[in-house]
Parts: sequence; C-alpha cells; structure tokens
Amino acid sequence: MTSLHELYARYGQSPWIDNIRRDWLEDGTLRRMVDEGVRGVTSNPSIFAKALSTSTAYDEAIARTSGLSVEEVFEELAVQDVRDACDVLRALHDDSTVEFRRGVRRYCDGFVSLEVSPLLARDSDATVSAALRLAARVDRPNLLIKIPATTPGLSAITEVIAAGVSVNVTLIFSTQRYGEVIAAWSAGLARAAKEGRDLATIASVASFFVSRVDVAVDAMLAEGDVRRGLTANAQVAAAYELFKERMEREDVQLLIRQGAQIQRPLWASTSTKNPQYDPLLYVNDLVAPDTVNTMPDATLAATLESPNFAASLLVDDHQLRETAARLSNLPPTLSLDAVTDQLEVDGVNAFAASYHELLATIAAKMAPSP
Repeated sequence: MTSLHELYARYGQSPWIDNIRRDWLEDGTLRRMVDEGVRGVTSNPSIFAKALSTSTAYDEAIARTSGLSVEEVFEELAVQDVRDACDVLRALHDDSTVEFRRGVRRYCDGFVSLEVSPLLARDSDATVSAALRLAARVDRPNLLIKIPATTPGLSAITEVIAAGVSVNVTLIFSTQRYGEVIAAWSAGLARAAKEGRDLATIASVASFFVSRVDVAVDAMLAEGDVRRGLTANAQVAAAYELFKERMEREDVQLLIRQGAQIQRPLWASTSTKNPQYDPLLYVNDLVAPDTVNTMPDATLAATLESPNFAASLLVDDHQLRETAARLSNLPPTLSLDAVTDQLEVDGVNAFAASYHELLATIAAKMAPSP
C-alpha cells in the first residue's frame, strides 16, 4: 500500500493528478499512477499548453487533421486524451460506484476533467452549449466538465447539472463564492430530480484554489510577518466548515435521500510557490474526509515519498475552528475579498492566455514544412 492508498483508505481523501499527457496514456504512466493510488485526473488550458509545447506525442495526430480550424483540432486532441484517460480510470470508477450505491461512501470517484474554453467564462449560454457538446463527445460516465465559478458560470453550473452532466467547478478563491457554488449545484440537482434523472449519476466537485491566495496575501504583508503562509489554509478550513454545514442542510439532505452524491470540495493549486515553505504545506495540512487534493507531478511525488497526513488542520473540529479563525487576524487594511476577486480575474485571464498559447502551438504544428 502506498501513501496515496493510505490517504484514501484511512483519511477519506482522494488524491488526483493535476496533469494529462498523450505520452502518459501511450506508455502506461497514467496506469502506473492509478496503481499507486491516484484516483482522478484534472486538466486545464495551461496543462494542455505545456503538454503540446514540450512533447511530440501530438504531432502525428495533428498531421492527420484536415479541413479543421485550430480550435477544432485542439478539441479533437483534448477529447481523445480525456476519453482515453477516462477509460484508464473506468474500473476504479465502477468500483467506487458500487461502494456509493451500497452506502460505503457518499460519492463516486475515478473522474477525469475537461474544461470548457476559458474564452467563454463570462458567457453563460455559450458555456452551457460547450459543456453539453463536450460531454456528448467524450461520452464517458466518469467525465467531469470544468466550468469556472465566475458569476455567469454559476447559472451555467445549474443548467449543466440539471441536464445530467457531472461538473467540476473551477477557479474558486473565496468562501463567499464557494457558498454560491454549492447553491448552484443543489439547484441543478433539484431540477434534475424534478425531470426524473438518476441523481446518483451526477457528480460534482468544487475546486478551491489554495496557494495563489498565499502568494497574493504574503505580498501585502511585511517580510518576516508571522501571518505569512497562513491565509490560504485558513480559507480552506473556513471552506471545509461551510461544506460540512451545507451538506447537512435539509435541502441537500433531501437530494441525498433521493440518491444524490455530495459535492466534494477539491483543493487545487496545491504546489507551494514559496521555496521557503514546506513542499507539502497544502497537502499534509489539508487532509480531510470527503475531499479531493489534485496535485501537480512534483507534489504528488513528494506525497508518495514523505507524507505526514497526521499534521492535518482539518480533522479535529477544535483545530479546524482555530485555523479558520486566523482569517480574522489579517491587517484591517487588507481586504481579503478584494484579493480573491482579483485572483478570479487573474485566473480566468491566465487560462485564456494559455488557451491562446496552445492554439498558436497547434497552428505552428499544422503549418506545412517549408
């Protein structure tokens, strides 16, 4: 048993890998990761941009495309990668579905995420259309469509879930927005129930971005301030408190009685950006039941080698409350709301820039050789 197996079996947290690559699918790397305990895969435009620019694994597939636009070529590549990754995790997903239906867990696992174009982040109707199209194209029960938690994204989340499509809500930076995400999810499930859909087949995770909060807040604190490196995990603690409270509310409990899975919080952006911090600051401290931690390659490798899950700040209720209370110790001149609002804007813009970058890379590979 690896530490990743222990994280799930003993602590109830699912370790996912925040990366996807065609060569991993072809050479068995993803299969090996699943054998080591990885229980899901996330992707985003930045990940695809890096994979396309640093690998020749896509060149042959790009060369076979004819008569397609650059965006259509990317969709072909992304759909194939995600579909194949879903197949790698399908047996795990099927087993977890059996556990869920037996009441062993409150959720299914073994999912792969595919994000709608970040250029649609401010357009709810276009996001819904893209989400439904991508879900139909991948056509796998363990697919999650990623939708950003922008204000227009909230209504899209409700519409897509109501249509029976599983959703990974991404780019959540504040507890206020997280509460709105839970409301959008539950509203979608309520509509799905009224339309007679099987709620057990509609999964969702809410991706709360972690490390970027410390990067932004630390820059506003003086060098040597003891509050540096504490804000992100305090926000996670507050988010986990909110999760536990909302999952017990009567409207959500009604959905659960009707067969629904819970919407798990997912800790994203969990690599440390400050080299002075423990590389597993956003892993060991954030272990908790009914959650996901999606880790980039190096963070996952470190978790396999030297974990300390007992250091979690979220398991003991008293420590959870104390950790969340750290948010009240920030300087009065520092507006955490302003910080997280800007992080959402920056996050959408960064993904859009990565999307343009990957399209440029594909265009260059499509260009005929001189």
